[in-house]
Amino acid sequence: MGQKKLIRFAAIKDFKNVLEYPEGMAGRWSHFFEKPQPLTLELACGKGEYAVGLGRMFWQRNFLGVDVKGNRLYVGAKTALQEGLSNVGFMRTQIERIDQYFEPGEVAEIWLTFPDPQLRTSRAKKRLTHPGFLRKYQRFLAPGALIHLKTDSPLLFRFTLKVIEHYGCHLVTCFNDVYQQAQAPELLNIKTHYEGLDIAQSGKIHYCCFSLPAELPLALDASFAEWIKQTELSTDT
Repeated sequence: MGQKKLIRFAAIKDFKNVLEYPEGMAGRWSHFFEKPQPLTLELACGKGEYAVGLGRMFWQRNFLGVDVKGNRLYVGAKTALQEGLSNVGFMRTQIERIDQYFEPGEVAEIWLTFPDPQLRTSRAKKRLTHPGFLRKYQRFLAPGALIHLKTDSPLLFRFTLKVIEHYGCHLVTCFNDVYQQAQAPELLNIKTHYEGLDIAQSGKIHYCCFSLPAELPLALDASFAEWIKQTELSTDT
């Protein structure tokens, strides 16, 4: 590990707005933030640009960026401290463990901003909009809570729209090309480091917003897995 990463890993241990693999936090997030306000998560947040950007825009809400890479969290956490954003915090942990940290109904909203699209079909279950992850989110999301996906990956966007259709989620908003939308909300103009890298080289930024149904039936998983197999193996991603 490089010296710069080591310095950042050490630094976040003393940041008051960062928790690393915390225990006993379920039901206690109102104590972590300065004010008890609705809580939004940015999962796989990287450098936390969205958590910070949304925190600047919405003082009446709390924002928690979650990622396992401490050297990335350092950037967003330091910015939030420097700007006095008491409604922005960060947690270092694996997203696979996310349902361990919150009580039912404790989270009001989720943002997924340029998560790893896990392009290989064999890794589809690692995609953060896979029904396996949605079931984890469902354990702590408030009724009617919104999930936002912003991505440059056509594959992840198609995949997510299929999940929404297949499992009966409610699609609220869908933009195939965010920056060609005259009426796109201002919050979609927040840009992350990974958006700037243009890894997918698709020429478009996709966005969708949806909410979960009361249940994501396990009985639908087999037909969904078959759709993945048939569609992705025959598509050039």
